[in-house]
Amino acid sequence: MVIEKIQELSVLQAKAAKLQAAIEIERKAELAALPGKYGYESVKTFIKALKAAVGGVKRKRGLKKAAPAKRKRAKLTSELKHQVKGAVEAGKTGAAIAKEFGISLPSVQNIKKEFGLVKARA
Repeated sequence: MVIEKIQELSVLQAKAAKLQAAIEIERKAELAALPGKYGYESVKTFIKALKAAVGGVKRKRGLKKAAPAKRKRAKLTSELKHQVKGAVEAGKTGAAIAKEFGISLPSVQNIKKEFGLVKARA
């Protein structure tokens, strides 16, 4: 049973390879006949006419993607640091402070460390 299926598969693969080769030959012949079909004497003049019809637009190789916009960093001024210190002393959470002042949570932590507002780990 399996041997018969393997033999059938190899016959079909050979048939597919022959069909693919025939298609390739036919495709080349049709492409070679295109210039004459449209009244051009050579492939070169046909290509020139195609480029003129398209507008002669030359494409750049390896199109570059637009650079992502750079993130603006928050300026940590002494005034901002003192406002963060006041918010910490008022009992606000680090996440709430970060959101309120538009800075990152690690920046809030660094400011807290700077003012000695962080408890040391045991």
